[in-house]
Amino acid sequence: MGIILIGERINGSFKDVGRAIQEHDKTVIKDRVAKQEAGGADYLDVNMGAASRKLEDYAWLVQAVAESTALPLSLDCPRADMFRVGLKAYRDTVGERAVILNSTTAEDSKLIPLLELAEEFKASIMGVVMDERGSPQDVDRRLELGGKIFAAAVEAGLAPGEIFLDPIVMPVKFMQDQPKNVLNAIQQMTMLSDPPCHISIGLSNVSSKTEERKLINRTFMVMALAMGLDAAILDVCDEELRQSVATAELLLGMEIYSDAYLKAYRQRAGSSPAAAAA
Repeated sequence: MGIILIGERINGSFKDVGRAIQEHDKTVIKDRVAKQEAGGADYLDVNMGAASRKLEDYAWLVQAVAESTALPLSLDCPRADMFRVGLKAYRDTVGERAVILNSTTAEDSKLIPLLELAEEFKASIMGVVMDERGSPQDVDRRLELGGKIFAAAVEAGLAPGEIFLDPIVMPVKFMQDQPKNVLNAIQQMTMLSDPPCHISIGLSNVSSKTEERKLINRTFMVMALAMGLDAAILDVCDEELRQSVATAELLLGMEIYSDAYLKAYRQRAGSSPAAAAA
């Protein structure tokens, strides 16, 4: 299986999406869903950003996305009560379809309630390797916190394949030493268990505030794949990024070579949402 692509574009930080959330206008949401389906997304991330803090708005957003696609969702929330409302809206709309809770940290006050929700709603979980002390700067601390999240999730009844760890990508413009540390952490996190858990990143963070955002994203993505990354939240509508992913999968032996591998990748990306979600 290739990398899990989680579409990042249903986010209230985008002005049109934020306005759609506030006005409960499904037109923009459905358009974003359709474009990310066509881009080959495996999951759609659903994030209100700063557009609203109202529970009813998040329930509306989750329902609007879920009823527009056969793809599974990644519910991105800052609070446990918002997760519960989103999960209920999701289950009421689509039933037992796969879902990721994105995200918890290693702080017990956040980790334990979200693991309880994951168990109750049969959800996977995304764990960001930070705690009350903030984001780690070194590889060892990332591994320590990742190990804590992983162990707690397994103890709560989740299988390794239901656990995603995020080693926290930081902007290269401001913290140039960090991309290398993240790559090293990815490689070591793949050794936490057999079978391994998923390792995921928020790709666009690496290029924040830079002028060559797309180039930096593509390059870092390929490097991360070589280290063992198997999931990412990214812009699936960036065709050059998707082509880079497809080529990396080929060179890493995830796909069988053919001269028309890019054509085959496009056909796979453009297949029905139901097939992509299966």
